[in-house]
Amino acid sequence: MNTKSKNEVLIKIKDMSVVYGKENQSLIALKDINLEIKRGEFICVLGPSGCGKSTLLKTIAGYLKPTSGECLMQGKKITGPDWHRGVIFQSPTLYPWMSVKDNVEFGPKMRGLPNKKIKKIRKYFLEEVNLSGIEDQYTFELSGGMKQRVALARVLANYPQVVLMDEPFGALDALTRDNMQNLIRNIWMENKTTIFFITHDVDEALSLGTRVIVLSKQPGVILKKFDIDFTKRILKNNSKNVVYQDDYFKVKNEILDIIHNQIE
Repeated sequence: MNTKSKNEVLIKIKDMSVVYGKENQSLIALKDINLEIKRGEFICVLGPSGCGKSTLLKTIAGYLKPTSGECLMQGKKITGPDWHRGVIFQSPTLYPWMSVKDNVEFGPKMRGLPNKKIKKIRKYFLEEVNLSGIEDQYTFELSGGMKQRVALARVLANYPQVVLMDEPFGALDALTRDNMQNLIRNIWMENKTTIFFITHDVDEALSLGTRVIVLSKQPGVILKKFDIDFTKRILKNNSKNVVYQDDYFKVKNEILDIIHNQIE
């Protein structure tokens, strides 16, 4: 993956709108969305409740089809779910009757990889999410934070081109959430992963993303895009002190003003 250009456009959304229902019962969820996701980006999406954030993610994932416009992956129209686009939701979608090991190995097994390679992949990603040593436990025995780590390892084990995350840490307590943010930041940097991350938390978006997209209230349109580097500064200095700096507050307050103006 490192040999490919980081300017390569993985996902291209052109003039895309999504409408639920028909005629008098229709609801415009997204309107005229234009967006490119480049390799290695960490894009965070913010906006008021009901603005179409999850609809946008589900369209990229292939769960929904655009009503008009296009959603392309590497130049080809997205027509359905694909292992090249891994999805993680707020509630971990794990197989409770399977062990941690079997959950993480599931995707590579379905793709017919050799057993030796499957074990190597599983070992690597369980180490990445700090879950080595619990391979044989069942997922129903785990805490919420640990389940989300397993879900992350299971998605990453497929080596997807893009990881789509829909408020993945929203149900976690503050300390676990902070730990998961540090974890995903380090995994993103170490594996050069491309991440599309939905959140309602401005601080989470600013401390993780390399780009923040702000959507309007329904129908969702893109109001503004912010290119930021706070997550790289956190990694470089091994500290979140960046959140107390003037330039951080300036961007945060601008985003909050945009969102609050949508709610009023």
